[in-house]
Amino acid sequence: MKLSPVTAFIHKWNAALLAALKPFGAWGLCGLAVLDSAAVPVPIDAMVIDYVIHDHGKFVLYCFMAALGSAIGSLLPFLLGRAGGELFLLKRINRDRYEQLRDKFERQEFLAIMIPAMMPPPMPVKLFEFAAGVFEMRTISFFGAILLGKFIRFMVWAIITILYGPKIVATISAALKDHLGYVLAIAGALVFLLGFWVTRKVFDRRKGVTLPMEDTDDIPE
Repeated sequence: MKLSPVTAFIHKWNAALLAALKPFGAWGLCGLAVLDSAAVPVPIDAMVIDYVIHDHGKFVLYCFMAALGSAIGSLLPFLLGRAGGELFLLKRINRDRYEQLRDKFERQEFLAIMIPAMMPPPMPVKLFEFAAGVFEMRTISFFGAILLGKFIRFMVWAIITILYGPKIVATISAALKDHLGYVLAIAGALVFLLGFWVTRKVFDRRKGVTLPMEDTDDIPE
C-alpha cells in the first residue's frame, strides 16, 4: 500500500525521533512524550509499547517517564488557555453559558482532566487541557491529573503487551478508532458518574455538611 507524501514524511519523522532519543532510554521516552503533548504529534503509545517489548523489566519506569513527559508537555496548551482562552471562548459563547461551563468544570475538574488523559488516541485531550487553563484550574492539580491519567493508560498498554503480545494492542487501537463515538460517550459518562459520586461523598448531609446548592438558612441550628 503506497503512503501519501504527508504520511510518509510523518513516518520518517517519527522514525528519526525514535532513533535519536532511544539511546537515552527512559529519558528519551520522556522527551518524546513532551513533544507529543506540547505540539509535535508522536505515536507515544506505540513508542511505550516498543520500549516495553524490548525490556519488560522496566515497564513501570517507561510508563512513568512517558506519563511525566506528557504532563510536562501538556502545560503548553494549559498555559495558552490560561493566557487568552477566556477571550477566545467569549467570542463564541455568551457570558452566561461560559459561567455555566466553568461551574460544571470546577465541580469535578480533576476527573474531567484525568479521564480524557486515560483515553487512547484519537481522544482530543488537548481540548480538555486548553479548557483547564481557560477555567483556571490549579496548575498542580492539572499536572497531577494528567500524570495519573497517562500513567494508568500506559500501564494498561504495557500489561496487555506483556501478557498477550503487541499484535493485540494494534487490534484494540483499531477497534477504538472505529468506534470513537462510543469511546467519547463512555468517557463522558464516567466523568459525570465519578464526579457525582465524589460530590456526594464530600458534601454528604449525613456528615453535617450541606450540598452547595442547598439553602443553609432553612436548616435549624
